[in-house]
Amino acid sequence: MITLKGQHIYLRALEPEDLEFVYAIENNEEIWEISNTQTPYSRFLIRQYLENAHQDIYEAKQLRLAICLLNSDVAVGLIDLFDFDPKNNRAGIGILIQKEEDRTKGIGTEALQLVIQYAFHQLQLHQLYANIGTENSRSLQLFSKFGFQKIGIKKDWNLNKGKYQDEYLFQLINFKK
Repeated sequence: MITLKGQHIYLRALEPEDLEFVYAIENNEEIWEISNTQTPYSRFLIRQYLENAHQDIYEAKQLRLAICLLNSDVAVGLIDLFDFDPKNNRAGIGILIQKEEDRTKGIGTEALQLVIQYAFHQLQLHQLYANIGTENSRSLQLFSKFGFQKIGIKKDWNLNKGKYQDEYLFQLINFKK
């Protein structure tokens, strides 16, 4: 079994050719509230990031993978493991599908399933967590589908367009270890 390949998509490491794709995502102000970004990124900084993307998750404490349709090397989204904590065997997880029309095709579902399997089987993690805004119904539905449990709420956690919004903390524990 190939861990990062599904029926319709596969996940791959970022390549230098992904510069414009990552640049477009990181500079899309509509998603800055999700990524907690406030300023644009230059191509220079993204190029430097891509040059270091080869770092092992144990070294970088994060892993960002491109989500690609089968038979294509073109990325349609990104999925991240972040705040990797090998001592406590946990990591945060986040996902973004770039185009609105691709967000209802099951791409995110398949990508999340692959990363959960990878995190629990390859990395031997005990738990994954996700921070999801209370208004983000698609993400709430997606993560709930995989058994993530809402374990807390962070009140007035994110300031978005002049208004404070709550954020849920979701957790998935690997009881099969």
